[in-house]
Amino acid sequence: MKKFLIILSLTFLGSFAYSAQTDYEQIYRDLETPDFSYVHDIDPQEMYDIQNTSWSPYPLFRLTSPLFFKDITIEPGYYLLTPREHKGDWYILFKEQGKVKYIIPAYNREIVPVGFYEANLPQPKLTPSQKFQIKFYDFVGKYVRSSQRKPAPNTYLETTDLENNFISIVIYWGDYRYYMILRTIKL
Repeated sequence: MKKFLIILSLTFLGSFAYSAQTDYEQIYRDLETPDFSYVHDIDPQEMYDIQNTSWSPYPLFRLTSPLFFKDITIEPGYYLLTPREHKGDWYILFKEQGKVKYIIPAYNREIVPVGFYEANLPQPKLTPSQKFQIKFYDFVGKYVRSSQRKPAPNTYLETTDLENNFISIVIYWGDYRYYMILRTIKL
């Protein structure tokens, strides 16, 4: 067990060392502008993602200044970031009021490290009555099939300001994290 944890931690630290040597400008130049769109700007898979939740399971991103990806200008506003696959490539959909406004390619997709969400997401402090209520709902959900629901996927969002006016955005959604790179000024 200890060997597994040491190997896992070295692998995790090794990925950070590699990211410091990444040539973001070359990655940005190699990415292609998406040449597809959705009918009526509606994401057809959204219905399946939200059918088991009371709120949107996507991370909310507030943008206060424009960002650029080649000839696409992302205007300031509030966006729900949604990862989607299209013909084997991964893209991040910027949704505003349920409509797809921008489509940006993701240059990398990785599995989220074990224990990441527990370490980075705040855990609610519950009163004894709230703990009892949750245990009661878990008990009912275990034995009454009509009340069983899957939990919403965990989400997390990281943004990093890089040199040469690049910005790296990492979207954690469920079991995967998606990397994309944007610019603060047009190239």
